Amino acid sequence: MRVFLSAGEPSGDHHAALLVRELRARVPGVECIGLGGPSMEAAGCRLVADLTRLAVMWFLRVILSIHRFVDLARQAERSFLDSPPDVCVLVDFPGFHWWLAWRAKRHGIPVVFYCPPQIWAWASWRAAKMRRLVDHILAALPFEHEWFLAQGMTSTLVGHPFFDDLAGHPQPGLLAGSVLGPLHGLRSAAAEDRPPLVLLLPGSRTQEIEGNISSILRTAAIVKRRVPEARFAVAALHERHARRVREVIASSAESRGLGIAVEAGKTQALISIATTAVAVSGSVSLELLAARVPSVIVYRINGFAYVVQSVLRHARFITLVNLLACREPIVPARPVLLPPRTVPPADPEAVFPEYLSVGDPADRVAGHVIEWLRNPVAFARARARVDAVAARVAHPGSAARAAEAVIAIAAGTLPGMVTAPGRRAA
Repeated sequence: MRVFLSAGEPSGDHHAALLVRELRARVPGVECIGLGGPSMEAAGCRLVADLTRLAVMWFLRVILSIHRFVDLARQAERSFLDSPPDVCVLVDFPGFHWWLAWRAKRHGIPVVFYCPPQIWAWASWRAAKMRRLVDHILAALPFEHEWFLAQGMTSTLVGHPFFDDLAGHPQPGLLAGSVLGPLHGLRSAAAEDRPPLVLLLPGSRTQEIEGNISSILRTAAIVKRRVPEARFAVAALHERHARRVREVIASSAESRGLGIAVEAGKTQALISIATTAVAVSGSVSLELLAARVPSVIVYRINGFAYVVQSVLRHARFITLVNLLACREPIVPARPVLLPPRTVPPADPEAVFPEYLSVGDPADRVAGHVIEWLRNPVAFARARARVDAVAARVAHPGSAARAAEAVIAIAAGTLPGMVTAPGRRAA
C-alpha cells in the first residue's frame, strides 16, 4: 500500500507523523511519501519536500510565496504520475491543499482530509468545493463531523490528534537548572504549600506574540498587585520567541519587577504545574483542557479585522474548548459595523472565558485570574466545568482510528468508498 500525506504547518506535521506510525504498525511494508516536515520524516515518511518551511499566515506573505507553492504542487503531481498512491491524506492547511486535492482527484486518487479546515467557522461557502474535491473527512470534533454530514459529505469521527500527542509524546520536564529556580519541584509539593503559578502562553506565531504580549504582561502586573504570592512563567514555542518575550519584559519597568520566568520548549511541563493560565487562542487550549487548568483566552486584532471576522465567523466562540462545551457551537454570523469601544464581559457559557478584542482586555482577564486565586469556591467551580468537558472529549486514539479508516479507503472497503477503475487495492 502506498499513501501520500501532506501537512503544511508544524502541528499538522506532528499529527501526520502519528498517523504514519499507526499505518506502519498495521500494514508492514506500507510506503508513506509526501510533503511535510521533520516529524513526518522521523516517523518514516519519505519527503518530496519540506512544506512546513513555507507555513504562512498573512495574505501578502502567501502571495509572495505563491511560486514556491506552485512548484511543490507540481512536484507532488509528478509523484502521483510516477508512482500513484492508493490514497492522498491531507492535514489542515486548506489553501495549498485545495490545489493538491484537485491534482489527486484528476488522477483518480481518493482524497482524505484529516483535521479538515474549519470551513464551518469561517468559510461555509466552501462546502461545495470540499464535496467536489474530497472523498472522505476524518473529523476531529463531534460537532464538525455532524456539520460535514449535514452538508452531504462522508465523514468519520476520529477525535482530535492533539490528545494523541499528549499521551504518546510528552515534552521534556523542567530541569533543576531551569530559570524557574524555586518553582522546580512544585509538582511534588503538597497543594497547600505551592505558590500559585500563572502560566502565560503568548502564541506560537510571531504575529500573535507581537499582538498580545503587552496585554498578557499587563494582566500579570494587575494579578501580582492583588495576589502578591503569585508567580508567573511564559511558555514560548522555541528560543527565538523566548528571546523576544525577554526583550519585551526588559523594556518595561512594570514587567521587570514581576520576576517572570521565560522557558522555551517546555509548554507541557509548565502546564503540568500551572494553577491557571492566560493563553492566546489556539490548539494549546486543548492541552490546558487535558491538564484541567482553568484558563482565560485572549486574542487582540485591529478594528478592520474585527469587523471582517464578525461578517465571516459562524462559530460562537474562537476557542475549541468552548466550542466543544457549548450546546450550539455553529451559529449565524453576527456582523458589526464598528468594533466595541470597550471590552465587553466574557460570555458566561464559555468554560475558558475568552476575549477577542480590539481594546486591551487585561483588566477583565486579570479579574478572572484573581477570582480563581483568591476564592477557592470559584476556582473549584471553574475546575469542575473543565473536568466535565475533558472527561467527555480528551481521549487519545485519533491516529489509530484515522489509520484504520485510511487503510479501508485505500482498499475501497469503507462504506461509500470504492477504488478508482484500474487501481490496485491495498
